Amino acid sequence: MESLQFPHFDSRCSNVHIALFRNVSNSSSIKSRIIEASTTEGELGEKAREAVNFAFINARLVCHEFSHGASAFSETILSPFISGHEQVTPGDCHSPSNIGGVAERTTNEDRPFRDLITEAIRRYGVSNEDSDVILVRIDSPDLTPSIVQEKMKDVVSGDLVPFSELENVTDWASIKKYYKLNNEVAVKEAADNLVRERAIVDNIVISSVAMKNVMA
Repeated sequence: MESLQFPHFDSRCSNVHIALFRNVSNSSSIKSRIIEASTTEGELGEKAREAVNFAFINARLVCHEFSHGASAFSETILSPFISGHEQVTPGDCHSPSNIGGVAERTTNEDRPFRDLITEAIRRYGVSNEDSDVILVRIDSPDLTPSIVQEKMKDVVSGDLVPFSELENVTDWASIKKYYKLNNEVAVKEAADNLVRERAIVDNIVISSVAMKNVMA
């Protein structure tokens, strides 16, 4: 698991914890827990929501190690919570669905931010069959990395692995499709050189995420 600190953000949302799990065997159960937690009321509901208070991301659709692209990725995730976005308040910084909303916003800028959340969860979120999952938790410094990691392990039945293994997970064809890169000139010109093509796609995706934040 990697933990990143952004002291210039609101303290409630200044720490980001990111982990890659492989060989996940309980994706269906995770999805059911998220749905159940969202409808359970009272103290039981609060505990259930806290237990799954992460963004669950389909790791196949992530093409960049967070250790290298962390700044662009994390600052884009967090920016709506500290920039006065009219539809997102600082209290939403613990909402996993908003993380997916930012990812989807980079591929369809004509739709309102919150209208993209359902589509983002469907595309980027955990499905019943996913065996490679990234978890993200945004919180205050009061929640230590060791506690976050234990909370993640309590939810996910799988192997916590280094992010270097992401290269064995990424589905480049799907990424090119979702980011509409199949007709990108630079990508087409590099079609005969797999390493170069992936480097170009990687740079375009990271740049798109970062620039959408600047242009928003």
